[in-house]
Amino acid sequence: MTKNYITAKSEISNRGFTTIPDVFGEEEIENIVHAIDAVDTSGNTFRKSNDLFAIRQFLKVLPELKNLIFTENLRIILEEIMGPGYFVTKSIYFDKPPQSNWFVPYHQDLTISVDKKVALEGYEKWTLKQDQLAVQPPIDILEDCYTIRIHLDDTDEHNGALKVIPGSHLNKISRPENIDWQTVEEQICSVSKGGLMVMKPLLLHSSNRTTNGKRRRVIHIEFCNKALPEGLEWAENI
Repeated sequence: MTKNYITAKSEISNRGFTTIPDVFGEEEIENIVHAIDAVDTSGNTFRKSNDLFAIRQFLKVLPELKNLIFTENLRIILEEIMGPGYFVTKSIYFDKPPQSNWFVPYHQDLTISVDKKVALEGYEKWTLKQDQLAVQPPIDILEDCYTIRIHLDDTDEHNGALKVIPGSHLNKISRPENIDWQTVEEQICSVSKGGLMVMKPLLLHSSNRTTNGKRRRVIHIEFCNKALPEGLEWAENI
């Protein structure tokens, strides 16, 4: 790891994200990919189309991958950057294949995945997608969350690397339609195979269409250190 933890933490605090190269070696990536390729994809947590292959509740569906993903190196990085007490609250695997020709507009990740629908003050905009309940929680929950993106392929502006607005997480909830796009900085977050991106969910981010015929496989894992109100639990608590 070439970037020290103090620099990484400062970048996340001020800019909303950081990238860290070479977190996983070539053999470690190959072992992860092999385990994913061997999985039975007939369950409800899988989404398959010409444009996307995704596995929701990834670490619950494939618990054997925990040891391959949470290496000693990754655990040290996460504890140094996030601090103690954080646990997995959501995990997804994305494969944006070469023929994919879709993009994701700028947005913030404003929902969390939970186990049931409960009437609670401050919890709103409930949705159900592929048997998974999600809700927008109070802002203090989102502010204490982190997302990591483990890149299984080299990713740049030609195959869907994230574009972000640095510092936008500091503005609480931002509606893209209310932003003066002439005054904001946009940055493309290229990440090499085996690298890591750590970001805050309130960071405005987007991704373009794939134009170079290369895959973009990413493991997306969300973390928090807060318990939810009585009667509500995280859908994944690992």
